[in-house]
Amino acid sequence: MIRENISLLPYNTFGIDVKTRYFATFGSLAELHGLCGQVTASGLPYLIIGGGSNLLFTHDFDGWIIKSDMQDIRVLETDAGSCLIEVDAGVVWDDFVAYCVQHQLYGAENLSLIPGTTGASAVQNIGAYGAEAKDIIETVNCMEINTGNIFCFRNEELQYGYRTSRFKTEWQGRFAITSVRYRLSRIPKLNLDYKGLCEAVEQQDNPDRLAAVRQAVICIRRAKLPDPAETGNAGSFFMNPVIPKTHFEHLQAQYPAIPHYLLPDGQVKIPAAWLIEQCGWKGKTFGKAGVHPKQPLVLINTGGACGTDIAALADRIINDVYGRFNIKLHPEVIFL
Repeated sequence: MIRENISLLPYNTFGIDVKTRYFATFGSLAELHGLCGQVTASGLPYLIIGGGSNLLFTHDFDGWIIKSDMQDIRVLETDAGSCLIEVDAGVVWDDFVAYCVQHQLYGAENLSLIPGTTGASAVQNIGAYGAEAKDIIETVNCMEINTGNIFCFRNEELQYGYRTSRFKTEWQGRFAITSVRYRLSRIPKLNLDYKGLCEAVEQQDNPDRLAAVRQAVICIRRAKLPDPAETGNAGSFFMNPVIPKTHFEHLQAQYPAIPHYLLPDGQVKIPAAWLIEQCGWKGKTFGKAGVHPKQPLVLINTGGACGTDIAALADRIINDVYGRFNIKLHPEVIFL
């Protein structure tokens, strides 16, 4: 279905009221194929969205916004150790996680309550509490917009990294993801290495350990992250920066308590939230935009903000962090 001059307010979690020239949805591969022809022939720019939870619109979009309405979950194969599930790109990510937990399938539970769709999970390589989507993705099915050709990419072809993939870099905008195949474990195997998660699980009054992990993650997220339905936000706005060990050692001499995570390649990951808080931005506002008082990694729409308001706040934070720590923060959110 194609509609014209549609407000994108319901389709971005920041709650930015901008319009798009065309808004198109597809409920089948045949519909997507036909849509690809129209989009290509128009010569206008296009954007494929999921739940709109990783986008910042700074102005009206003079082109096509494309969204999947494909909503099926299919079990393809099951053996003693694992289960392969194909999930259409339009399925809400947390609905898929709930499905896995309900069916005692391990691997997605740490990613509970992350906003967005399964299609977006394969683009962004979403992650939380020591887990990432790439850990369970086996293949990704998609259609090339310019040709209508169908492709199936294996996990190893997608060059997954921290919040990135080839879909975000060299292939940006080239493909519309139609479904993702995830390999889940049927053997009980929990990832509780993330600081504080194990304790949170123990506090759950639930003998089902898998369900207890999901409940714990949901509780943690709700305690420190605002609900987009109440306060416009896109979750974590910045990626955690990775710096050389020599740079870290220099900072550690000045800030002995600086939190950090040593990576296998010898570099060091620093929590962006800590850097932002050290610069005094936690809980502060700038115009109609602000920094969440419980989680400084989250920028919020305090009411009636435009995308440019959020962008201006982000720029000030980036400049302040760079000026103090010589570290350049990079947004996880896509600016449009």
